[in-house]
Amino acid sequence: MNIKSLLLGSAATLIAVSGARAADAVTVAEPEPAEYVKICDVYGAGYFYIPGTETCLRVGGYVRYDAGFGDVGSFDGRTATDHEDGDSQNTWKKNARFNLKTWTGQETELGTLKTYTETKFNFPNGGATSVSLSFAWIQLGGLRVGKDESAYDSFIGYAGSVIQDTVIPYGMKDTNLISYYFDAGNGLSAVVSLEEGSDGSGISGTIDSYVPHVVGGVKYKSDWGAVTGVVAYDSNYEEVAGKVRLDVNVTKELSLFIMGGYGTDDNLNDDAGNAIDAHGRGFYKPWGGNWAVWGGGTYKFNEKTAFNLQASADDDKNYALAANIAYTIVPGFTITTEVDWDHYGHFGDGTSAVNWTKADKKNSVGGIVRFQRSF
Repeated sequence: MNIKSLLLGSAATLIAVSGARAADAVTVAEPEPAEYVKICDVYGAGYFYIPGTETCLRVGGYVRYDAGFGDVGSFDGRTATDHEDGDSQNTWKKNARFNLKTWTGQETELGTLKTYTETKFNFPNGGATSVSLSFAWIQLGGLRVGKDESAYDSFIGYAGSVIQDTVIPYGMKDTNLISYYFDAGNGLSAVVSLEEGSDGSGISGTIDSYVPHVVGGVKYKSDWGAVTGVVAYDSNYEEVAGKVRLDVNVTKELSLFIMGGYGTDDNLNDDAGNAIDAHGRGFYKPWGGNWAVWGGGTYKFNEKTAFNLQASADDDKNYALAANIAYTIVPGFTITTEVDWDHYGHFGDGTSAVNWTKADKKNSVGGIVRFQRSF
């Protein structure tokens, strides 16, 4: 056999083998199909399905910048922990905040399973950067557990649409709780809440035994407005407080509200009648004296511009007036300019007003300019 024959034979063998292999089926791994985010419209706008699950998620929040001026422009009026104290500086009191919120929802055989979280990141001038967890609760059907605002406030509402709505405070906020919401489906709803309370601004509100604070409320809501009542039992001091509120939609442009509160304070004072805790203020009765009232409303000039007004007073002869104009430049971006006036009935005599409000005048005037981008 010569070399030429050997080479030809080898070539033929290679061609035959290659042809046989080419005839075999070749298995190629298929790429995994891309799982695109799907919209979930069951719980409202902004929800989407978490890939691979039946849970719907929504992410939102806002970026806010406040510039306070004058005597009463140093805090946003929501809660004691939100007050950014810049009173020692004779200048603008500013605070930048990033607020992050999450919602989830999923249908189960026991009802809708929900969660809600809210975290605030604050950077004030004249103070330290702070991070606070405002909400972190789980709800299945009507049962809710976790960190929330007291049902004493959330169920009845938060007074008017002004920034400084709690110069005369109407309730405390943060608490761990176990609550149950009942919706009768005909405009009637109710709530019962067992709460731990919290300490803030000198008020001893956290329970000191295994007996919780108890809150109950009833609401009737219709197209014309709503009527709501709440009552709370403070297990620390064995005191009772309550609020009643009326909301009225006068026209499409005008809505009004009035809310009154009354609370006992027998165990918050000693035998001589002197306040022994937070100057006679309790966790569910943070106003001065036994009674307080708040009223106001909103008038919408158009889709972009609204005027908000609130007046309030309490049994301790404290009075407050707040008014603002909120203008939405583009959807999601609103500028609010507010002016506030406060009168402190017992300023300088060692009673409640000066300690609660951090005021430095009997009659104080100031305000806030707020820029907020919500998403």
